[in-house]
Amino acid sequence: MELKFSCGKLDSKGQLPIEYIMTMGVIFLVSLLFLSQAGCQSELNTALASARSGAIEGANMNSFALYPEETFQNYTSTHNTLTKPATVRIISIEYKNQGLSPTYRKEKIQIKVHASAPSVKNPADRNCLGDRINYHVRMSISQSFKTENLTNKVFNPAFSPRYVFTTCDVAWV
Repeated sequence: MELKFSCGKLDSKGQLPIEYIMTMGVIFLVSLLFLSQAGCQSELNTALASARSGAIEGANMNSFALYPEETFQNYTSTHNTLTKPATVRIISIEYKNQGLSPTYRKEKIQIKVHASAPSVKNPADRNCLGDRINYHVRMSISQSFKTENLTNKVFNPAFSPRYVFTTCDVAWV
């Protein structure tokens, strides 16, 4: 007994291979669309993880009162409170897509850090703490994407292949 498999008349006209090729082509195009979107999301997730890491590093530097010598001298004369260790906590980090930047031809993302430092009451001191946190946020993003050479010494703005990142004043809770 012999078994025979036949696709009927469609196979003899070559229609099955054409349908197969068309189906695979559509699946390939849909896959490319999803992969492209996933790549953008991955880059943004990497940047936000770096921002979180940088904010924590900046808060820790302020918590330990560890500063570069020039900054320490400035703080000794104008912000004496900051030369002593203080607890600084990062509450949250949010971002806002501000659309295409005409200057850099990349999407502009603004990052806002919410922090708490109950022992630091003076607004000028909080502003200095916020500047230090934002500096570390931008530096961390630049280091993650190896774009330190594309920005200035305070890493403002920070870059990735698709985005340009800026920070706004830290919101103190």
